[in-house]
Amino acid sequence: MKPTPNFPELAPLLAFGAHPDDIEFGCGGVIARETSNGRKAHFVICSRGEAGTHGTPKQRTAEAKTAAELLGATIEFVELDGDAHLEIRAAHAIKLAEIFRRIRPGAVLAPSVVENQHPDHSRLGKLVRDAARLARFGGLKELRRQKPHAIEQLFFYAVTPEAEPRDITPILIDISNPNTVATWTAAMQAHASQTSTRNYVELQLTRARLLGARAGIGYANALFPNEPLVFESLAFTGKSARRF
Repeated sequence: MKPTPNFPELAPLLAFGAHPDDIEFGCGGVIARETSNGRKAHFVICSRGEAGTHGTPKQRTAEAKTAAELLGATIEFVELDGDAHLEIRAAHAIKLAEIFRRIRPGAVLAPSVVENQHPDHSRLGKLVRDAARLARFGGLKELRRQKPHAIEQLFFYAVTPEAEPRDITPILIDISNPNTVATWTAAMQAHASQTSTRNYVELQLTRARLLGARAGIGYANALFPNEPLVFESLAFTGKSARRF
């Protein structure tokens, strides 16, 4: 008899964005796919887009809440240094580590640490990476009221092609299901203050179609693992993206 893979119940998915639309544009298809399969997802947004050219902080906050609801995720906003002022500080990493311990996620998504993008993105990616480690340390006095927590995976996402790490082979998440694509598209369109100025939605859908074509599927989002992934068996590794 062919063995049946034993998939454990998945811990929540935790996603970080420097601005109200980063998660939706960078990895919204992954979120839609995961929540449609019953996984809980939580967004942490580290500014309200107050330095942006288009949209007020109030408007962008409302758009982010709508998009999160469409994707089946909960959302919170964390005040750090403000849009376009984010700095890498131990206090910030500890503050994010507190969220790790409170949500207790299995997988975490964060902006890539490539510097050729909005500076808040790469800095937040580094802070999340630091927070993932600090959340594990039992002796950190600022976090002693919460039980330490170790995540299973940290993945980076790229909001733009320029932010894609060149030294990490991505994993591709198949988001070809029409309902997944429709949900993701609606979540991106919820950020009307941004999509009314540039065709961000078509940019992301085109990227997803190209990644999908590479793998012989309709659409895919790319995630970049912070560390090598460990599998219990080759049966869990999926298939290769090489189709050309």
